[in-house]
Amino acid sequence: MILFISLFSGLSSAADESRLREDAPERYQVVPGDTLWGIASRFLREPWCWPEIWQMNREQIRNPHRIYPGDIILVEHTQYGKRLRMANEKGTVRLSPRIRVEKSAMRAIPSIPAEKIEPFLSQPLVIEKGELDRAPVILGASDGRVILSTGDKIYIRDLPVDQGVIWQVFRNGKVLTDPDHDNRILGYEAIYLGTVEITDFAAISTAKISRSIQEILKGDRLLPFLAAKVDNYLPHAPDFPVTGRIISVYGGVSAIGENMIVTLNLGHNNGIEPGHVLAVFHENDTRSYEGKQESLPDERVGLALVFRVFDTVSYALIMQSTQAIKVTDAVKTP
Repeated sequence: MILFISLFSGLSSAADESRLREDAPERYQVVPGDTLWGIASRFLREPWCWPEIWQMNREQIRNPHRIYPGDIILVEHTQYGKRLRMANEKGTVRLSPRIRVEKSAMRAIPSIPAEKIEPFLSQPLVIEKGELDRAPVILGASDGRVILSTGDKIYIRDLPVDQGVIWQVFRNGKVLTDPDHDNRILGYEAIYLGTVEITDFAAISTAKISRSIQEILKGDRLLPFLAAKVDNYLPHAPDFPVTGRIISVYGGVSAIGENMIVTLNLGHNNGIEPGHVLAVFHENDTRSYEGKQESLPDERVGLALVFRVFDTVSYALIMQSTQAIKVTDAVKTP
């Protein structure tokens, strides 16, 4: 600070004339990388031999503790001689591109909320016909209750011992059909009911229901637990034309909005992959004044992000909706 204040102080005429170099510039613009010592050497003969700080006129110094690239330093001519001062203006600072490397403690931001899709990543959802019929079956509870829930002890038949102690409970759900191809069967949806933990393996094994999101009944089936993996999807539109349809909505509701899960009649066989973003279109029609049914142009009503893909179907999260979306609405490349 002493060096900087000394550089721009108002000295007496004789002192200023003796200290200024003969080749000192009349005007100088501070550039990146300049030091106070270097700037002083441009103007003064002996910058290390300045008077004491208390003899300086500090009122002429704009920033006594900092100097910035672009600041202008002038040699001012007064009736007492020459002195240095900071100009009340800024010069042009030319910048060049350079790489900045910064460490971050933050992890990548997921493109979609993990809590919305995590259950759908760890559950099979779409199965082949008869697959659940071959899975271990819940026989019931020792007290004869029909409806089972969290905390209940249950008994299971035909449970293998080499696939872990955590199992998920499923029930056969709806048949997924393709309305664009004569309702051909695309797969069978399995309804996730909860999770059980095996406490004793035997011919008839014992387990405890650790989680139930719906009522669990005798005859429901078990499949091994698969750890969920929530990816940071890179949302992108398919680079090829896509035309499909919403064929189901999770939860059995009729109107679909943001953050709801839908099933599409598109899968790996159609080139669909996780991260694909598809626009949702609603087909409109009206009755003309003549009484005829007239088709109107499709109206875009939302966006869906695909996060899990099977061979013939896929699951997508509705990321945006401008109005209620319905089953059979079309999905296309945006």
